[in-house]
Amino acid sequence: MIDLSGFRALVGGATQGIGKAIAIQLARAGAEVWIIGRNEEKLNKTLAELRQHGKTGEYLVADYDLPASVAHAIDSFFKHHPGKVFHILVNNTGGPAPGPLIEAEVDELIKAFNRHVISFHTITTRLVKGMITAGYGRIINIVSTSVYEPIPGLGVSNTIRGAVASWAKTLSFELAPFGITVNNVLPGYTKTERLTELANYLAKEKGVSLQEVFSQWESNIPMGRLAQPEEIANAVLFLASPLASYITGVSLPVDGGRMKKI
Repeated sequence: MIDLSGFRALVGGATQGIGKAIAIQLARAGAEVWIIGRNEEKLNKTLAELRQHGKTGEYLVADYDLPASVAHAIDSFFKHHPGKVFHILVNNTGGPAPGPLIEAEVDELIKAFNRHVISFHTITTRLVKGMITAGYGRIINIVSTSVYEPIPGLGVSNTIRGAVASWAKTLSFELAPFGITVNNVLPGYTKTERLTELANYLAKEKGVSLQEVFSQWESNIPMGRLAQPEEIANAVLFLASPLASYITGVSLPVDGGRMKKI
């Protein structure tokens, strides 16, 4: 059993899908879980659900498309809660819209870079000092298997995910002397609203049924099925725990064996 009692976690994108599953798993393990996102109504609803699973803090409202909004949310937290530390940070947010990279406008790339790299960096740099003081830090980024193999139909996402992976690897070198680990979890095809969005896009582009798209994906997965969000969350739970103290700089696929080369 993993016991995270005494640790405080901040989870992004926790109102649905993988992020929500992660928040629940951390709460069940005993961590005090705070969540951050832009939809206050959904954040409030999610927090109420989280309280059924364990100890929670509150929610922070921030729009990852606007790094200044993220900076304000984190700075306000520390202003109102001086001395508090987040021991665990899960960087996670919604991905860019599907579509070919060659058809993407420059503004789409800038928006994606702000949402992922800049906002992740904005949060991380503000939490690291507390982790150093506490002598414990786990930074876990939810990225994508496109870090190793681009996914058809996700041109902008493929580009930005690679940038996040390089950013994380660099941080892992710099923070290792302080005992802070930085790792990426790369979800495979997982049953989320995001995946359904991509499936609808591909079905329309190829002129096939939605079920044909899902069947094709499943045929390429050795386990023959899509992942459940909880299965991604389990990997995060381990990396957030003291058990993973000597694992850093890793991009871990959780994909049912689909990746052939990493």
